[in-house]
Amino acid sequence: MKLAMIGFGQAGGKIVDRFLQYDAETNSNIVRAAVAVNSAKADLMGLERIPEEQRILIGQSRVKGHGVGADNELGAEIAEEDIDEIQSAIDSIPVHEVDAFLVVAGLGGGTGSGGAPVIAKHLKRIYTEPVYGLGVLPGSDEGGIYTLNAARSFQTFVREVDNLLVFDNDAWRKTGESVQGGYAEINSEIVRRFGVLFGAGEVGEGDEVAESVVDSSEIINTLSGGGVSTIGFAEEEVEVSSSGGLLSRFTGDDSTDELDTANTTNRITSLVRKAALGRLTLPCEIDGAERALVVLAGPPNYLNRKGIERGRKWLEEQTGSMEVRGGDYPTKATGRVSSVVLLSGVTNVPRIKELQQVAIEAQDNIDEIQQESDDNLEDLVNDDSDELESLF
Repeated sequence: MKLAMIGFGQAGGKIVDRFLQYDAETNSNIVRAAVAVNSAKADLMGLERIPEEQRILIGQSRVKGHGVGADNELGAEIAEEDIDEIQSAIDSIPVHEVDAFLVVAGLGGGTGSGGAPVIAKHLKRIYTEPVYGLGVLPGSDEGGIYTLNAARSFQTFVREVDNLLVFDNDAWRKTGESVQGGYAEINSEIVRRFGVLFGAGEVGEGDEVAESVVDSSEIINTLSGGGVSTIGFAEEEVEVSSSGGLLSRFTGDDSTDELDTANTTNRITSLVRKAALGRLTLPCEIDGAERALVVLAGPPNYLNRKGIERGRKWLEEQTGSMEVRGGDYPTKATGRVSSVVLLSGVTNVPRIKELQQVAIEAQDNIDEIQQESDDNLEDLVNDDSDELESLF
C-alpha cells in the first residue's frame, strides 16, 4: 500500500522519519511522499530522512518557532491559519500514485494533537483518497494536561479521518526506561507493526507473488466504515537457505513434505492467535470488532493458504465478524515469519474510557486552579481598605 504520510508535531515527525528508514532497510516502498509539520523549529531540524523542503514550520508569527507549549487549542489555530503553507507542500505529492493519506501525531502534546484533526479535515475536503490517522496516546504518568489533550484530540481526530489507528504508550513503556530511550523503542515498535501491514501487496523486483494476495483494497475495505483500529503482531524466527528455501533436517520424501506442510500450517495458526490475543497497539477486547484482516509475512516456503485460512476462520469466531480477510506477503530477505492482525471498528476499549475520565478530572482541576489563582491575585493587588484607585 502506497501512502503519503504527514507527521504533525514532534512525535508525528519522528515516526514518519522512522517509516522512511524502515522503507530503506526493507525495500518496502510504502512511503511515496513524506511531510513534517511543526511549530518548533528545533524538532524539524532533528529529523534525518524527511527532505528539508518538506519540513513545514507553522505559527511563526505567533510562537516564533518555539512550539505551542502543550496548548493544543493554539496548535489547532495555527494549523488553520497556515493551512495554505501546508497545502503547498502537499501539492508536490504525486497523489495519483498513492492509495491513501496517513496523518501521524502524538495526541498528548500541542501541535500534533491540535493540528492533526485540522489537516485531516482539510485533506478529506479536497481529495478522494482515504485519509487515515495514526494517533499515539500518552502514558498515564505523563501528566494531566497531556491526558486532557489526548482525550480532546482523540474525540476530534476520530471524527475527521476515515479510520483512526491508535497506539497506546501506556501499554508499551517499560518500567525504569528513560523517556528518550522509551520513545525510540516505541517508535520502532509502531513502524514494525504498521510496516508489515502496509507493506502487504507491494511486491519488489524479484520478490515472490503471494499465494493469497493482500493488496491495498483489502486494507482499505477493512478500514472502511470509520471508527478506531488496533493492531496485533507476533513473529517467529525460522531458518532459510541461501536460496530462500526451507532448511529441513529431512531428505525431501513425500512424508517430509506433508510434515513440513503441517508444521507450516500450525505455525501460522499459532502466530495468528498470538497476534490477536497478545499485546495490541491499543489494548481492547477483540470480540465485537466490526472487521479484521490477517497478514502473514515471511519466506515463501513458510507460508501456505491452509494455515492462513485456518487463522482467518479462528479470528472470525473470536470477533464474531463476518468481514475477516486474510492473505500473505512473501519476503525473501528475512529469517522471520510475522503475523499482523488488524482489528477495525473496535468498541470495547477500557483504556479510552479511563483516559476520558482522567481528562474530565484534569479539566475540573484546571478550572479550580485557575479560579483559585484569580482569587489569590485579586487578594494580592487590592488593598484591604479599598482606598487605592487603579489608573484605568
